[in-house]
Amino acid sequence: MKDVKVRHVAIIMDGNGRWAERRGLPKVEGHRQGARQVTEVLKAAQEYGVEFLTLYAFSTENWKRPVAEVTALMGLLEEFIDDKLPELMKNGIRLRTIGRTEDLFPGARKKLLHAIEMTEKNNGGTLNLALNYGGRAEIVDAVNKMAAEMTEKGGRFPKVTEESFRNYLYAPDIPDPDLLIRTSGELRLSNFLLWELSYSEMYVTDTLWPDFGKKEFEEALEAYGQRDRRFGGRK
Repeated sequence: MKDVKVRHVAIIMDGNGRWAERRGLPKVEGHRQGARQVTEVLKAAQEYGVEFLTLYAFSTENWKRPVAEVTALMGLLEEFIDDKLPELMKNGIRLRTIGRTEDLFPGARKKLLHAIEMTEKNNGGTLNLALNYGGRAEIVDAVNKMAAEMTEKGGRFPKVTEESFRNYLYAPDIPDPDLLIRTSGELRLSNFLLWELSYSEMYVTDTLWPDFGKKEFEEALEAYGQRDRRFGGRK
């Protein structure tokens, strides 16, 4: 296991609501337990040398949920930042985000920006939170950003390559995920990292996110280590 080299792991953290329902608890308690699991998984990622951990925390579609649940999720984000910031500083973890974070609740956004600033110079790994994120939205925003830049320069739209287009994505300096983990057994991408996951290995587990810990993370890495990545070619 120690020989498995994974630079970037992305996770669709699914199953919080079902976890709570099975225990007769409000959905917010499932989300709260899910937030606690981030600590264990982040520690495991560091232990195995994972440089980037991207977590799908709040999608552009999540605004369609009941107002009370959305409000609770924004409150949990604030709690998460307050609780985890000292730990991130202690372990040298840098916090980053992708998504349309300008539309988050003001209190959550303020705390988020503060944590990002505080951890900016940390170099022990990166926790990348996808917040108000959608894969289609990211591609649309990239196209609009490119068009706006060309308009400002008064030039013609240049020939676009994969490499040049990537520069307009939310985090062009972060490498594509080597491994995508999805919890709760669902077999779909849910509009997550549609550009970046082109050649990522996928690992799906029936385990609900609030029950996903170091052991389950190790199992995902072990499965990844048995894959033969060819990126469309042949050996």
